[in-house]
Amino acid sequence: MTVLLRALASVLLMFVSGASHAQDTKAYPNRPVHIIVPFAAGGPTDVFARLVAEKLSQSLGQQFYVEDQPGAGGNIGMGRAVRAAPDGYTILFVSTSFIVNPSLYPQIPYDPFKDFAPVTMAAFAPNVLVVNPTLPAKDVKELVAFLKANPGKYSYASAGVGTTPHLSGELFKLREGVDLAHVPFNGSGPAITSVLGAHTPIGFTVLTPAVQHVKSGTLRALAVTTPRRSPALPEIPTLADAGLPDQEADTMQGVLVPAGTPKPIIELLQREIVKAMATPDASEKMATLGFEAVGSTSDEFAVRIKTEIPKWQKVIEAAGIKAAP
Repeated sequence: MTVLLRALASVLLMFVSGASHAQDTKAYPNRPVHIIVPFAAGGPTDVFARLVAEKLSQSLGQQFYVEDQPGAGGNIGMGRAVRAAPDGYTILFVSTSFIVNPSLYPQIPYDPFKDFAPVTMAAFAPNVLVVNPTLPAKDVKELVAFLKANPGKYSYASAGVGTTPHLSGELFKLREGVDLAHVPFNGSGPAITSVLGAHTPIGFTVLTPAVQHVKSGTLRALAVTTPRRSPALPEIPTLADAGLPDQEADTMQGVLVPAGTPKPIIELLQREIVKAMATPDASEKMATLGFEAVGSTSDEFAVRIKTEIPKWQKVIEAAGIKAAP
């Protein structure tokens, strides 16, 4: 009899717990939601997160607020997100560093396959090859010929070691056989400033912060690194258009939550983020900044993560890239 009572009590507890959990999920969100951006303010991921946070606050009736937690190539913020409760009240916005860091660092504070549940690959920004207008190269083929005629004399700027612009630069060097030194900076802004001043007359950068400089003529864009041209700069060819195929790369903007977050919450966030990006004002702002909406499903984003990690591992190993200590 005692055993039976205990069994019934256990079933009742599970039922009450499950009902309470379902009720909590249905009421989500009923308090402010914390968005972690593991990069500095003003960068592409921060800009995108704040745009989406504003829309989510409007549509879901609770404040979605952004906190920048930069450092160690995004590892600090991502590590903090791992430790958050899987209840939907902590969301992580990431760039491609999430899938690059496992191959770049000897140790990272997260497992990209186990510690997070993908919500959506929300958008991406192409990487772009830019030069100071004083450089004689007017297109990519001219740049390759110029660098081969001047081995070891020129350098390129990127947003930092292991960023996708850096990896784009190294892939370019490997494929084209050019001797070009890498100069890493702490973000896209300082990298672009260096190219503007011709201190590093060549740059690989995310398109987002470069668009206005290209439009004003203070930077010359030679190519974007995506399979198709960017609506923000439709006149700029892709590397494939310019005769340099198989060098595609971008800086994605992805959304994750801690593993174990209830599926209904993940599905709600995915729907609302996709809806937010489709609003006319958000679409216009994204296009101006050089973002292109994707709005993938959770499963599609999971496939992207599994595919991209080994792709960039090969580039990192071939180029001998090591994370800054």
